[in-house]
Amino acid sequence: MTNSSYSSQLPIVDLSAADRGHQARRLLHAQLHSAAHDVGFFQLIGHGITEAETKALTDAMHAFFALPEADRLALDNINSPHFRGYTRIGDERTAGARDWRDQLDIGAERPARDPGPWEAPYWWLEGPNQWPAALPELRTAALHWIDRLSGVAERLLHELLASIGAPADFYDDIFGPRAHPHLKLVRYPGSSGEGDDQGVGAHKDYGFLTLLLQDHVGGLQVQREDGKFHDVPPLPGAFVVNLGELLEVATNGYLIATNHRVVSPPGATERFSVPFFYNPRLDARIAPLEFPFADRAPGVTADPTNPLFAEYGRNELKGKLRAHPLTTARHHADLLLHPQEQSAQLV
Repeated sequence: MTNSSYSSQLPIVDLSAADRGHQARRLLHAQLHSAAHDVGFFQLIGHGITEAETKALTDAMHAFFALPEADRLALDNINSPHFRGYTRIGDERTAGARDWRDQLDIGAERPARDPGPWEAPYWWLEGPNQWPAALPELRTAALHWIDRLSGVAERLLHELLASIGAPADFYDDIFGPRAHPHLKLVRYPGSSGEGDDQGVGAHKDYGFLTLLLQDHVGGLQVQREDGKFHDVPPLPGAFVVNLGELLEVATNGYLIATNHRVVSPPGATERFSVPFFYNPRLDARIAPLEFPFADRAPGVTADPTNPLFAEYGRNELKGKLRAHPLTTARHHADLLLHPQEQSAQLV
C-alpha cells in the first residue's frame, strides 16, 4: 500500500548552513540528527552541485540510453568480472525478482584486479569501467560526478557524525584514495505490461550514504514507521539521501537504514535517476562508533537472509552476486558458496 500525502514528508536539510555560523550549524545538526535517527532518509539542498554539472551528466545519460541497443550491449555487464557496464531491462534482481529497468554501472577507474587464492574474493570488484566510444563526454561527466559527490558525501558524513556527538573524522581512514564509490545511470522504461510494477524491489543499501538525483517523474517510495511505503515527490535541485546498513551497524541501530523501492512509471513513461553510493575501502572493517547516545541504540535489525560482514567488501560482493546472476554465472560461480563468505559476520 502506498500513500503520497503522508503527514510528514521527508525532512529537508540545507548543508550550506554549516558555513553560516554557530546558530545555523546547531540547527543543521538538530535536523540531521532527527532525520537520520527517526527516518533514515532526507532531501539535501545547499550541497554546492551546480545546474551546469547536473546538466552535463543528465545530457550524457540521456544520450547513452538513446544509443542503438547494439551499442549499449557492447558494454554488457556480463563481459565484466568487476560488475561494470550495461545491464539490460530485467537482468538485475532484487530479492530474486527482476527489476524492470536498465542501467550503466560505473565505479572508480582502476586497473583490473584478479585476486589470488590467498586474497579476499571481493578484490574482483576493482577494475575498469566500460565506456561507449561514441560518447566520450559520458566518461568525463560521470567521473567528475563521482569526484564531486564523494566530496559532498564526505562533508555530509562529517556533519552527520557531529550531529550525534561523535568525532566528525571517526571514519576518515576507511575512505580516502582507495574508497569504493559506485554510480548508476538508470532508466525505468515504464510498465512491463505483465502486471508487475517492480522498477526495483524493496531493499536497503549496504554502504554508508546514498545520494540520489531523480527526475520529475517520481516513483521512489520509502517505508515509514507505519510500515507502509510512501512516495518521495521530486524536489528540484535536491538529492534524496538515505543511510546505508553500515551506518546502522556502526551505531548499533541508533541511525537507521530504511527499506525503499521504485514503482515503475505507468505505460511507456520513462523515468531516469542517478544514485551515487558513498562506500569505504573494500577491506575496511567498520569499528563501532563512539557517541553519547549509544546507550539508547536498539540494536541492528536482524535479517537471516542478509548477513552483514565485518569487511565492507564482503557485503558489496554479496550484493553483486545476488543482483547480477548472469554475470555471476559467467565469472564467479565458484563464489556463490565460497567459504569465506560464510564467516566473519558483524551481526
